[in-house]
Amino acid sequence: MAGAEGERWVGLATDFSEWSRAALRWAAANLLRAGDHLLLLHVIKEPDYEQSEAILWESTGSPLIPLSEFSDPIIAKKYGAKPDIETLDILNTTATQKDIVVVVKVLWGDPREKLCQVIHDTPLSCLVIGSRGLGKLKRVLLGSVSDYVVNNATCPVTVVKSTSTEG
Repeated sequence: MAGAEGERWVGLATDFSEWSRAALRWAAANLLRAGDHLLLLHVIKEPDYEQSEAILWESTGSPLIPLSEFSDPIIAKKYGAKPDIETLDILNTTATQKDIVVVVKVLWGDPREKLCQVIHDTPLSCLVIGSRGLGKLKRVLLGSVSDYVVNNATCPVTVVKSTSTEG
C-alpha cells in the first residue's frame, strides 16, 4: 500500500465540517498531484451498533472504501458516516481533475488516538487536518485533535487553520 515505489499516499482527516472542507480544498490546490492516493479518514466518536458495521470494525477501522461506493448514502450509512454533498462533490471533482484515487476509512473511538493509530498502521507520506481555531483556553479544556496529532503522528502533518471567527 503506502510506500510502494511511485505511490504517494496522502491522508486527510475529516469530520465533514467547514474546517475539514477547508483542509480538503487546501490539499487539492497545494498538495495533491496526478497518481496520488488520498486516504480520507473519518472518526466517529460514539458508534451506533444497531445502524452501522461498527461492531465488526471497531478495533481496526473499516476496510478501504472506494469514493464511488462511499458516495452512495446507503453504503455510508452502513458505516455510520454522514458525508455532506459539498465534501463529496469536492472529492469527486478533485479525483477527476487531479487524476487521483480516493478511498475512505471510517474509524470509531477517540479521534486523536484513532488518527495516530491509522497513521502508524498505514504509512502515509503526510496528513492534512483542519483546525477549528480554538483559543488557548478552549484547546486546553476541550483538547485539540490537530495539536495531539501534530505531536504524536509518525508522518508530517499540515494543519490548515480556520479563517472563520467561530470557535
